[in-house]
Amino acid sequence: MMWLKGTIWIALGIVVYAYAGYTILLMFLALIKKWLKPFKPATIHETWPEVTLLVAAYNEKQILDKKVRNIREIDYPAGCLHVVFVTDGSDDGSEQYLARYNDITVYHQPERKGKSAAMNRVMPYIHTPYVVFCDANTMLNREAVKELIKQFNADNVGCVAGEKKVAMEAVDRAASSGESIYWHYESFIKKMESEVYSAVGAAGELYALRTSLFRPVPEDTILDDFVVSLEVIRQGYIIRYTSHAFSVEEGSLSMGEEIKRKIRIATGSFQALFRYPRLLNIFSYGFFSFQYFSHKVLRWAIVPLAILILFIFNLAVVVHGGEKIYLVLFILQLFFYGLVFVGYLLRQKDIKMRYLFLPYYLISMNAAMVAGFIRYCRGHYTPAWEKSIRREGRG
Repeated sequence: MMWLKGTIWIALGIVVYAYAGYTILLMFLALIKKWLKPFKPATIHETWPEVTLLVAAYNEKQILDKKVRNIREIDYPAGCLHVVFVTDGSDDGSEQYLARYNDITVYHQPERKGKSAAMNRVMPYIHTPYVVFCDANTMLNREAVKELIKQFNADNVGCVAGEKKVAMEAVDRAASSGESIYWHYESFIKKMESEVYSAVGAAGELYALRTSLFRPVPEDTILDDFVVSLEVIRQGYIIRYTSHAFSVEEGSLSMGEEIKRKIRIATGSFQALFRYPRLLNIFSYGFFSFQYFSHKVLRWAIVPLAILILFIFNLAVVVHGGEKIYLVLFILQLFFYGLVFVGYLLRQKDIKMRYLFLPYYLISMNAAMVAGFIRYCRGHYTPAWEKSIRREGRG
């Protein structure tokens, strides 16, 4: 019985640390660092460097006009921002549609090998010192490029991650509500990580890179953005984060679409984990190894198992007449899973109480991690991204 009780507290500690403790620790360390060494503000350039905005688009013809208008609104000196679209595999006429814009370069090939292969093919043609990556279905704020480039004010900054925002309405559903709340939480963690040392990875919706640091990624790579940013760390640079440069996209149309997307992301997460085990070597990568383990590895590989163990072992102790504290802990878990069930029942309803969906979203996300691990082990995946159906029919 003692080992059951001990395992319960270990499992609970893992879950609490992964979702709250690590964040609190980062906040504490950030305060100490600000006190010891005030943060150096981003540089405002008198002469802005040339930048390439590289947009990945797969069958996005229906949104290209809006995307081009959004690019036109970006505040960056004329002649210094070069726009490149890569439309490999698109069969909706995207490349012909974009050809009418004289100031946009389009790279296209009929064969679809996935985003990683497309990036590998196009990057040798990019000669500007910086490249900004974004997706066709995400809209950028007007100052996005300047805010990203300003962060390269230190020689050790190799990549800058922008903020991902999920559009929300007055009433919303489980998928978009949970996704939006989760990304607010993720953005805060990245901000704290960046202030303490380095953000752990960048989201493909918006990030900037020193072009010289790009390294071709294996063509079967699922999370190209994460792998490209990890390569920056491997080369001895850090990833900075800024909330002043952000992308906005619509939330998934349904929780089913969101889970499908999460399973694919989870599969890619395990692919990256097994390809970059050396990043966990604290003697080589120092504090970043601690961040990588706490932010990513713990949540990917350990938390889903800890959640399951916590419930099953807690139930066993209660059945065998354990102390009252274990009964209280089990009742709290039942209450949490009750909220998960409520979220499941209301998943297709438009409601204002967005946080009601959070328990359901968290459990669905952890279930997706398990499914993603199984898919990775079986090798049942492809680098070609299957678009999720988003609101207003967007992918």
